[in-house]
This record gives sequence, C-alpha cells and structure tokens, in this order.
Amino acid sequence: MTKQGLIDLIKAKKSFLCVGLDTDIKKIPAHLLDEEDPIFSFNKAIIEATSDLCVAYKPNIAFFESYGVKGWEALRKTSELIPSDCFSIADAKRGDIGNTSTRYAEAFFNPEVSGLNFDSITIAPYMGKDSVTPFLEYPGKWAIVLALTSNAGSLDFQNFTNAAGKQLFEEVIDKVNTWGTTENLMYVVGATRGEAFLKIREHAPDHFLLVPGVGAQGGSLADVCRYGMNKDCGLLVNSTRAIVYASQGKDFAEKAREEALKLQLEMQEQLEIHGII
Repeated sequence: MTKQGLIDLIKAKKSFLCVGLDTDIKKIPAHLLDEEDPIFSFNKAIIEATSDLCVAYKPNIAFFESYGVKGWEALRKTSELIPSDCFSIADAKRGDIGNTSTRYAEAFFNPEVSGLNFDSITIAPYMGKDSVTPFLEYPGKWAIVLALTSNAGSLDFQNFTNAAGKQLFEEVIDKVNTWGTTENLMYVVGATRGEAFLKIREHAPDHFLLVPGVGAQGGSLADVCRYGMNKDCGLLVNSTRAIVYASQGKDFAEKAREEALKLQLEMQEQLEIHGII
C-alpha cells in the first residue's frame, strides 16, 4: 500500500484505527477452545466485526509463533483474512545482521517463500543499517522502526542524551531517515509520551507514526492528535486489549465492535478538527 493509498483510506473510513491482534489463548472466550483453531476463530470474528471501522490490523507475532506450527498456520490464515482495504502490520520487532534480516523480510513479505504477505513489519534498529535496509527493498512494503516506546524499560536507553543535548531516539530517527523515505518508513511512538510527539515531529514531520498505548495503557487520543497529527493525519493509532478483550462471553465480537466504534467516532472528530476531512 502506498502512502497516498493509506491517506485516502483514512479519509474514506474517517478512521486511523489499528486493531491489535495479540491473541492470547488464555484470554479468549472459553467456548472458542472447542474450535479446531481457536486463535484463528477468534481473529476471524474480530476482523469481521471491525473491518469497516479500522484501517489496519497488527498481529503480534509472538502470540502466534509461541504455539509452533499451529500458531504459524493461524497467522497465515489470519493474514489472508485481513481485507485488502486494511493495512497489515506484522508486529515482529525483528532486527539482525543483513543476511538474517533478508530472511526475515522474505518470511513476512514474500508469499512464494513463506505464504505470508504483510504490508509492513516492526523493526528494532539497534544493529544499524544492515538490520533495516533489507526490508526496504520490497516495493510497496514498509519498515516500522521503533523510535520512542511507552514501556517502562524504554527509559533505560531511548532517552539517553549526548554531550550536544541530543537524545538517542532523535539520533535513531535522523539516521534511519537517510535509509528510506516517507513512502516506506514509519516510526513507533508510544501514546503515553504526550508532548514528546512535538520533538518527534521535528525529526519526522511527514512520516506516518504507529502509536500503541491508547486505551488500556492509558494514552490520550486527544493528546496524540494535538501533538502528533500532521496535514495528512500521519497516525495509525493502535488499540488492542480495550477492543479485542471487551468481553469474555459469546458476545465478544459484538462488544469489540462497540469499542472500536467509540474510537472511530473519536477519530472522526479529530480528523474534522484538524481539517483533514
């Protein structure tokens, strides 16, 4: 999907919602455990209930690969079910030396090799250029690079400040910008960072940002938009637990839709406030 295609999709759906599929078999409704493939059955119901309200889905790969062959098969079937008018994100946080990253890129971007054909993948850039650029060699695919995350441990490294007063996450963005373009690079920025989005936008004014942390993690959608939205929206805001685990009963998909609709309506309001629609 191109950048303009994503912008057009946001305007058409009046939404920049990404639904996270962190499908934990210990948390899905008990009645699904009788299904042949409980993980896929859960994902299928969530996708069918929410696909008109969101622009992206983000399967968290750890929740699939931890179940071995069955998990990978559930991931393949889930990826095929994501509608063509939704952006697909493999939340894998890969990052390794060049020849290994090349294989990771094939795993998620080359259906003839792996059976998977995601639009994008999340990447940890710590090992440098050769850990990122193999993912940029696929036309129409995106690398979503970790920049400033919202987990507690992010403070261990990401805010390190050098003698010139530049923080590590700023250096990461500036360096990664030289490896790709706004057409194939995005950045992960946690929703709980608030005004830090102002600094992010100094370094990446036109890039899309994938923003986890709205909902159960306490991030404010209004603050994310106030500080992080650009003229094209430039945001994919992810919500997982608040949507997919809204109910543990047989009405789980219906309740997921209700929560997704609440966020979509908030997003529509923000898009209108910022003059994007």
